[in-house]
Amino acid sequence: MATNGGEPGMTLSDLLLPTYRQMLTALAAWLRKAEEQTGNADALLAARLAPDMFPLSTQIRFACLQVHEGGRRLRHEAFPDAMDALLNEGRQGGENPGTLAEALARIDEALAYLDSLSADALDDGAGQPLALELPMGIAFDLDDGGRYARDWALPQFYFHIMTAYAILRREGVELGKADYVAHMFAYLRPGTAPAS
Repeated sequence: MATNGGEPGMTLSDLLLPTYRQMLTALAAWLRKAEEQTGNADALLAARLAPDMFPLSTQIRFACLQVHEGGRRLRHEAFPDAMDALLNEGRQGGENPGTLAEALARIDEALAYLDSLSADALDDGAGQPLALELPMGIAFDLDDGGRYARDWALPQFYFHIMTAYAILRREGVELGKADYVAHMFAYLRPGTAPAS
C-alpha cells in the first residue's frame, strides 16, 4: 500500500498483525478481570446479548478463528484441521461453552500463531485477488487482499471482540474504555492523564 504522496505506507502486516495482537491481549485481560470480579467466569461463557446470537464462548473462539483465517487467506494457504476444530468448537458454544482456561488457551494459540509469522508475512497477498467462500454457500470475489482486510477481516474480527466486550459489560464485569484501548497508553503524553 502507498500513501497519497506515493511513499510507502502501512502494509497489511503493519495493520493486521498488531491489531490482532492488541485486541486478543485485551480480550484475555477482560476475561481475567471477569474471573477476579465474579470468581466464576466459566458461568459467563454461556451468556449472550440476544437469544439468536452466539454466546461469549463462541465470540472468543471466532475472534481467534479470524486471526488464523486472515493470516492464512492472505498467504493463500490451506486451512489446517485445527481451524475446523476451532470453528466447530465455536459453533457448539451454546451447548458446550467450555471453561475460562480453555478460552484463554485458544487466545494463547492465536497469539502463538501471530508469533510464528514474519513482520511482513501478509504483504505478498495485498495485491492478489481473493475468493471468500463461506460455509453456507455464499461466495465473494475480492479484487485484492487490501479489500479483504478492510471489508472482511477487520470487521469480522472486531465484531466478535466487541460482542465479547458487550456481553461482559452486560453481565456486570467492570470494564471501561481504558480496558478496550489499553494499547494506547504506550502513546500517552506525560502529564495528560486525569488525576485519580
